Amino acid sequence: QDLPRVTQIGRGGPFWEVISDEHGIDPSGNYVGDSDLQLERISVYYNEASCQSGAGNNWAKGHYTEGAELVDSVLDVVRKECENCDCLQGFQLTHSLGGGTGSGMGTLLISKVREEYPDRIMNTFSVVPSPKVSDTVVEPYNATLSIHQLVENTDETYCIDNEALYDICFRTLKLATPTYGDLNHLVSATMSGVTTSLRFPGQLNADLRKLAVNMVPFPRLHFFMPGFAPLTARGSQQYRALTVPELTQQMFDAKNMMAEVDEQMLAIQSKNSSYFVEWIPNNVKVAVCDIPPRGLKMSSTFIGNSTAIQELFKRISEQFTAMFRRKAFLHWYTGEGMDEMEFTEAESNMNDLVSEYQQYQDATAEEEGEMYEDDEEESEVGG
Repeated sequence: QDLPRVTQIGRGGPFWEVISDEHGIDPSGNYVGDSDLQLERISVYYNEASCQSGAGNNWAKGHYTEGAELVDSVLDVVRKECENCDCLQGFQLTHSLGGGTGSGMGTLLISKVREEYPDRIMNTFSVVPSPKVSDTVVEPYNATLSIHQLVENTDETYCIDNEALYDICFRTLKLATPTYGDLNHLVSATMSGVTTSLRFPGQLNADLRKLAVNMVPFPRLHFFMPGFAPLTARGSQQYRALTVPELTQQMFDAKNMMAEVDEQMLAIQSKNSSYFVEWIPNNVKVAVCDIPPRGLKMSSTFIGNSTAIQELFKRISEQFTAMFRRKAFLHWYTGEGMDEMEFTEAESNMNDLVSEYQQYQDATAEEEGEMYEDDEEESEVGG
């Protein structure tokens, strides 16, 4: 079961290095592994097509002008990959939301693929920008316009937050000046863990649709928080193998999350004795894979669909509003043919998303039951 991929090297590069190592592929493309499991599902990821271009950190260039000129040739590559699939599950895109290409062209490609393959799963690893690790001042614009698209056109989005990655490097790994290489090391470890069930035999989430069934209670609320344990710096080894209870403890710790949502997690903890809503019973699933990451005896990966993710969207929204109120830098976007109304709609959609997460955070099982009863009464009256 195969997954066509499109990756702008930057975020995707370290991921390829990690999974190549896990599957016993050396830098020249030769198999040097020692386990049949490494080869069993190797075709899931290995076929690469590359080109070079950029959109100058401008979402409009990536989505409407320069990206639009390229997207048809990219779609041709995607179609060829799909034709070679025995059983096409869906698509996986690795991109950043802060720049122009990953955000603008990435979301354009998602919408085009969605049109052509409406019944296949669309999965993204989306890197959310932060002022702590910033290339450009217009990142909040690019991110908000992208999230507006992701809400409507993806089924599963892993939110990998540069703010959280920076804090992990600075606070936990004690790196004085974290680089993009350090951040990408954490991203690639997490992506490796998340995709393990697709690449190696296992019992849980063995395909993208099963993952969606387990993780997405309402269609718009499909933004996941990934986490990983143990956290190690680039080039360093874990000197003491952690036990399963220690890994589990770390995995549920906010400091190990790839999204910066500390305050919201604390609020949830203090409000409820449990992390989990009472209206979804048995809402923790566990699976084991026999192949550990390189350099570790054992690791754990966390995928959570949490109302705490609203904090990430609020942070982006505040930064967006501060600039948009003054119409700052807007001419770079309108100059590419964009309309101001598109910014307003994107802002409104993200605010609605935050409200929806808050609504379900506040809901109890009793309230949910009452809502369903009201719906039934309305349908009876309508009948």
